[in-house]
Parts: sequence; structure tokens; C-alpha cells
Amino acid sequence: MRKTIIFLLLSVVSTILYSQKFENLAETPPMGWSSWNWFGRNINEEIIKSIADAMVSSGMKDAGYEYVNIDDCWQDSKRDESGNIVPDKEKFPSGMKNLADYIHSKGLKFGIYSSAGVKTCNGYPGSRGYEFQDALTYASWGVDYLKLDWCYASTQNTVASYSLMGQALKEAGRPIVFSICEHGRTEPWTWAPKIGQLWRTSTDIQDCWDCTRSWGGEGWLNILDKQAKLYSFAGPGHWNDPDMLEVGNGNMSFNEYKAHFSLWCMLSAPLIAGNDLRSMTKETLEIFNNKEVINIDQDAMGKQGFIAYKDSKLEIWMKKLSGDEIAICFFNRSENAIPLKINWQTFWGHEGIYGNGFKAFHFDKEYRIRDLWQHKYIGTTAEVFTETLERHSVILVKLDTPIP
Repeated sequence: MRKTIIFLLLSVVSTILYSQKFENLAETPPMGWSSWNWFGRNINEEIIKSIADAMVSSGMKDAGYEYVNIDDCWQDSKRDESGNIVPDKEKFPSGMKNLADYIHSKGLKFGIYSSAGVKTCNGYPGSRGYEFQDALTYASWGVDYLKLDWCYASTQNTVASYSLMGQALKEAGRPIVFSICEHGRTEPWTWAPKIGQLWRTSTDIQDCWDCTRSWGGEGWLNILDKQAKLYSFAGPGHWNDPDMLEVGNGNMSFNEYKAHFSLWCMLSAPLIAGNDLRSMTKETLEIFNNKEVINIDQDAMGKQGFIAYKDSKLEIWMKKLSGDEIAICFFNRSENAIPLKINWQTFWGHEGIYGNGFKAFHFDKEYRIRDLWQHKYIGTTAEVFTETLERHSVILVKLDTPIP
């Protein structure tokens, strides 16, 4: 009897400790970098190490970026004789454990990629039928983040496939952030919070304003539009993921990249850079390392912003923050500048157009207004707010410190 009681107590303690390891993953949206947007298939060990170095030397680590994630094409074309997934020896001659150790030595975390199907999107071995074996392998390498795509999945059930890998990761014993990437096809926001920490809500992002590709890729504006009604599904430990950032990849203007970054922060989206960190311009670093804007994304409440006002040219996004503070993003979608003239006392009587209105935000108080790109206070809500909003640009402000 005594041995039975001790065994049961040990089992309970083990279960509690096991659960705690996975409870607090991604309490704020993950921040880091991924290889696909810039490097695509052309990755190797030296590139990934140099990216980790650049994340530190550029100040991005100090700004909160921590994941260095390898996307597709790191694998060998076949598993080994025991069925283990193995890296391409020419691209990664030192192996993934060595690479993970290097990244960890920089105070960063290591992420990797696979697919829930029999192959990855580029034809390398997928994880179907090897979920538990792969999870153990990733844990042994020191992986901290797994993106699981949805290529070559045939007739697989989406929820069952991702649930299986989610369980495999837990049984492997290492806390690994689980990024579900089925591109929003089965409304993952309705089921994925029980399985992973983030889920893709759209097709792959492209380095453009509003383009569309024949295979399904889209510009960030198109992807933004798909997020508007998803605000109630995000929160600490479970995030809508509108895909990686295209900031700094060269096909858009500074204002367009600044708008892209600002609105991802209003969405509480993961901030995963997709450019070459080794050769960033001053303007690109200005965007990535703006801690005041990052703080909007990383706010502890984990509220996703929503559209409070919309017409053919202007959108006004709003996000409630900790400490009775509020973020407001004025976004000009049009080809011409827009004059803004906002009377805070009357304008904020309107309801949010998707039913999550302003009444809960107590605009009977007077707030200071801080412009987060100019890094300065520009008045209070007792005054009329008058600004010019340039084409394809944003003005992002925080209403803070209610004035008695």
C-alpha cells in the first residue's frame, strides 16, 4: 500500500511538473527571424550562424527578438536507416545539435521546420508517420520552435494531424513552441489554441503592398484584411499568425514597411523578420528596433487590435493595453494624403464596426498622446488632433497616463 501511495504521489508530481513546462510558452507573441522570405532554398550552416551573430550585433536581441528559425530545405533527401530525420550534410556539416548550441550560446533560441504530410513543400521528408520520432529528435537537438506546414497531406485530417504532433512534442519533454501552418484553411483559430501556440491565418506573404500570386501568395495588405474579425481568438499563449514580416526586403517604401510593422504590432502578431539581417539599412533597423512600437505587440494583456472605423481611404485600428492605456493606429490605404481632424470627445462615441466598441475604453478621461514613431508627446485628448496622414502610411499613437 505504501509503495502504491508513493508511486501515485510521484506520478502526480511528475504530471504537474510536465504540464508546467508547457504552460507558459509564448505568453507574448514570438519574436525572431526565419530563413524563407529572403534565402528560400539557399540556406546553410554559415548563413544561419551569421544571422544569429547579426541579431545580436544589430541590437535586435536587445529589442526582444530571440528565435532563429530555419524553414524548408535543411533536410537530407532521405531519412537514415533507422528512420531518423537528418540534415543535409553539405549544407549543415556540423549537424543541428552543434548549430543549436551555437545559437543558444548567443542567448537566442533555435527553430526548425517540417510538414504534417509525407513531404515538405519542397519535397523533403515530412513528419507523417514519424511524429514521435521527429519530436524526440528535435528535443535532442535543442530545438525551441517548430513550424509544421501542410504540404503533401493528401486526405489527412487537419486537427488530428496537428494534435498528434502536439502530443509528440509534449511527450518528448522539451518545451517547444508549436507553430501550426495550414494557412487558415480549416479556421485553426477555432481549434488550434488547445494544440499549439500560434497558427497561420492566411496564405504566404509576399514583399508587396497588395499583389496576388497565381499560386496563392499575397501582399501584406490583403493578408491584413483577413485578420479584422479574428481579434477575439488571440491572447497569451495563443496567437493568430498572419505570416512573417517582409520589412527590409526591398520592394516597398519606408512608409509601407513602417505601416506593415505597425499593423502587425496592433494585431499582436508574431514578429518574425524575413530579411537578411546582415545587411540592413539604417531605416530598416529603425523599424525593427523601435521598442515603443514593439511594446504594443508585446503588451502583457495580449489583446489583438480591431478596426474601429473604416471608409474607402482610412482605417483606424484600436488596441487596449495594460495600465488603462490604448494604442490607436491611423492607416491611410489610399494613393493620396489624408487630412486628419479628430475630436476625441465626440468621435469615440462610435461603436467598433465589428461589434467590439469603444465604450469599454472610458474616453471620458483625458490622456496624453504619444507618437510612437516620433518618440514624443504631441498633446492630450482634450485637444483636437490635427495631422496629415501620407499615402500608404500610418500614424501610431499611444494614449497613456490618464490625467486626473
